[in-house]
Amino acid sequence: MDSLRIGLEWFLNPDHVPLLVAKRAGIFATHDLDVSWIEPAQHMDAVDEIRAGRMDVAITEPIHLVQDLAKGDELVGFARFLHTNGGVMYLAGGDSPVKRPADMAGLRVQYPGAPGPGGLAIVRSMIEADGGPKDAPLTPVNSGFHHTQALLDGHADVATLVFYNFEILEARAKLAGQDRSPGLFALKDYGIPDFCQLILISTAAQFAAKREVFRRLVKALHAAIDFVRQQPEEARRLWEAESGQDASTGLGREIYDATVACLTYDFSMSSDYYARLATWLHTSGQTATVTPTAGAWTNDLAW
Repeated sequence: MDSLRIGLEWFLNPDHVPLLVAKRAGIFATHDLDVSWIEPAQHMDAVDEIRAGRMDVAITEPIHLVQDLAKGDELVGFARFLHTNGGVMYLAGGDSPVKRPADMAGLRVQYPGAPGPGGLAIVRSMIEADGGPKDAPLTPVNSGFHHTQALLDGHADVATLVFYNFEILEARAKLAGQDRSPGLFALKDYGIPDFCQLILISTAAQFAAKREVFRRLVKALHAAIDFVRQQPEEARRLWEAESGQDASTGLGREIYDATVACLTYDFSMSSDYYARLATWLHTSGQTATVTPTAGAWTNDLAW
């Protein structure tokens, strides 16, 4: 049996249902795999752990793969298993100044990487796509991943990057009965390559050395997603038992159901997508040049 250590992109949550179901239902064992996972101390630091030999695979988002390539890291992405709707959250109704993306010019933007360029680049791209100024003034705010609370407490006016299946549902629950509700400007609607997806990556060296082991990992994840779709209540029970989290009622159930609906059967991605993402990162001022992405993704294991 081969051991694999997977680095999560952040804390354990319903995004990771296929992993926990595959372990609890014996799917990993059927594919001769002993899989464990690690919650990184900081979001996006899993690549360092792979290089140090403490992880074999990392779960991340496509944008981080290209950003790491721009730093000179030799990485390979090989399977996509979740695709949600994400972008910028604002509060509609009440005295909100935001009704369309152009209205975000001059506002305070909450995102965990603040004051780094990523969050502001997303918002400015949307403002420009909606006919607003190209270099709109914005103020970065960093409340970690507490997007909803930053808006509710008045610390920020909009928040990015949020996922519909988590932050929007969380905000809707917290605003129940009020005259405000959460709204979402989605990346895909404003010319930004949609990177609200979760993928598996490793270093080029690890990928070459463990290619067949990774192939079995992908097959196990395919089988786990089948299990989630075909035996939904049993899958939820296994998730609760393995994670210690309650997804039976209320907001927990709503987030769980919305998240598992984002699991995809198609693990492949296109080279054109990554080329577009690299171009957007450059034109939005996040990379000095257009990062070459040839060879950064393979569909050889995705089928």
